Amino acid sequence: MQPIIVAVDFSITSIHAIEYAIPLANKLKCDIILVWVDKISSNESLYPDTSSENRNEAKKRFEEIIQQFGKKMGKGLKMEFKLRKGKVFHEVDTLAKTLGALLVITGTHGVSGFEEFWIGSNAFRIVTYASCPVVTVRHDFEIKKTIGRIVVPVDGSSETIQKLPFVTRLAKLFKSEVHVVATHSSHLNSIQRIAEKYMQMSVGYFQANEIHCVEDSIVSNDVTKALLQYAVNVKADLIAIMTEQETPVNILLGAQAQQMINQSSIPILSVHPQEHFCLK
Repeated sequence: MQPIIVAVDFSITSIHAIEYAIPLANKLKCDIILVWVDKISSNESLYPDTSSENRNEAKKRFEEIIQQFGKKMGKGLKMEFKLRKGKVFHEVDTLAKTLGALLVITGTHGVSGFEEFWIGSNAFRIVTYASCPVVTVRHDFEIKKTIGRIVVPVDGSSETIQKLPFVTRLAKLFKSEVHVVATHSSHLNSIQRIAEKYMQMSVGYFQANEIHCVEDSIVSNDVTKALLQYAVNVKADLIAIMTEQETPVNILLGAQAQQMINQSSIPILSVHPQEHFCLK
């Protein structure tokens, strides 16, 4: 059984991420593993050294959380916690690899009374380095038992279609409607045709898996803003993106992916490119 890992710093945002994870875990038939990381202090750290007292407090809080939320887990499923020491993103990734995690869920823009900005400053790195897909969710997103509508943007990069298998798995389980949206930052027809081709390939893939699709396209100088507005307009419950575009601007995330995670009020599913996946 592949578990879902939730990064926790005991802020409102990370508690909300736990609540968000429960319906997913129940539908996917997954256990939930909560993880808190005792950070290694360094000259670059924003935080002081954590003590054994903090680790004991973390354990106590986890026990309270599991007492409160564990009862919402489906039959045969459980919620557990892990304490780790090191760099947050590295420890989350290591745990995901060790357990063969299906998914990591982390809050964004979290401010904690326990450790300030733990989630907010680590969400991008968790997305970047996690070996499995990551969902980032804001504290003000309404918790739902289903994922009714998923927006799947498609651009002109070859990686753009590699999120389809994971989206398909979610869409089939939740009977979601999928909006495949070709995104264009250029008005040149020759460039737009590439994204349109990938959109048609994506639609064909979803339809072959008996998933209801809606096709659309966006042309904008600010694709991120336009896409987020589109998702709000169609009342999407999830936006699925790739972590990398053809021309990433930094070592962490492609520029558009970073903007999407930072700006979206709707949960973002980030998927890393997989070399072995292709559509015929």
